[in-house]
Amino acid sequence: MSIGEAVSIMRGGIIETMILSAPMLLVAMVVGLVISILQATTSIQEQTLTFVPKIAAIMMVLALLGGWMFGSLAEYTRTLFLMIPSMAR
Repeated sequence: MSIGEAVSIMRGGIIETMILSAPMLLVAMVVGLVISILQATTSIQEQTLTFVPKIAAIMMVLALLGGWMFGSLAEYTRTLFLMIPSMAR
């Protein structure tokens, strides 16, 4: 296995991680921003108010996109396992 192949595998892993984590991170960011704006306008400074909606939103995204995420990760893992014989050369 050459350096180029190793870099390609690492790059693929990083991109796969970014693609799989992006939906949950974006939803958490949007919910956090909305809650922050709501807190600023109403002067409610309760710290726990931000956590519950974020966790609920992340769980909903995970429930909706979990199958796709698992399928994508399984396909990437399958691809890596199929590459093992060519790496031994």
